[in-house]
Amino acid sequence: MELRHLRYFSVVAQELNVTRAAERLHMAQPPLSRQIRQLEEEVGVSLFDRVGRGLRLTEAGRFLLEQTTQMTQRLEETIESTRRIGRQDKRWFGIGFVPSVLYGVLPELIRELRGAAQQVEVGLAEMITVEQVEALKSGRIDLGFGRIAINDPAIRQEVVMAEPLVAALPAGEPLPALTPQGLAACPFILYPARPRPSYADHLLSLFRSQGLQLRVVQEANELQTALGLVAAGVGITLVPASIERLHRDDVRYCPIDAPGFVSPVIMSYRVGDTSRFLAQAVDWVMRQGQ
Repeated sequence: MELRHLRYFSVVAQELNVTRAAERLHMAQPPLSRQIRQLEEEVGVSLFDRVGRGLRLTEAGRFLLEQTTQMTQRLEETIESTRRIGRQDKRWFGIGFVPSVLYGVLPELIRELRGAAQQVEVGLAEMITVEQVEALKSGRIDLGFGRIAINDPAIRQEVVMAEPLVAALPAGEPLPALTPQGLAACPFILYPARPRPSYADHLLSLFRSQGLQLRVVQEANELQTALGLVAAGVGITLVPASIERLHRDDVRYCPIDAPGFVSPVIMSYRVGDTSRFLAQAVDWVMRQGQ
């Protein structure tokens, strides 16, 4: 399947008439009809019902139109941004992040960057720290925010802050002992399950340093999933304190009596990147963490 097939389909679906669609696309009708048949053969379902001299979308066709409309709009926005960057009207600045930093410094940084330089297109990509390192080295992003240290000579990392960890517990249930020993005795929900290494390994290492092993009963890939499992009474988990901003009636967050149980926010960027915009972003973030 090629992008042109989806573009042709979208126009035909809007017109519900191949002749009018061909006119809009500045092409002959027979080639357009062939392209639509090829698309139907590839997806394996009929997208149109032929009604007299016109067309009607099938249920599958209506679904595809809805999805391709969103894709087309996003693609057009991406192409326009690419043109602006290519004309040097704008510079692209990519940021990778783990979800938990969305409740801390990252939203303020995004507002700062967008307000400080109208000539910069800020792009965001959710990815764990290991993925951020690869994205930085390949040039797909310029700055990353994660929670684990990575030893790579091509990447520089700065600890922005060390957030205390808090226990996420089902609302309304009796509190366990909020110590490493008490928490290790509880059924535990570990996240993210994969890929690793990740924040999950950081948590495991904190308990191992106390000679303790977590009783993991469930793993989850997403923070929100882990909190949903906590609310359902499956187990408890530990989250950075900034997650308390994510208010839920069915989950409560409790400080723990565990010195050293913190989660660092770590900023990563390429060694040798001399971008003035990157330097400004790094300086702003470090000042917030002081």
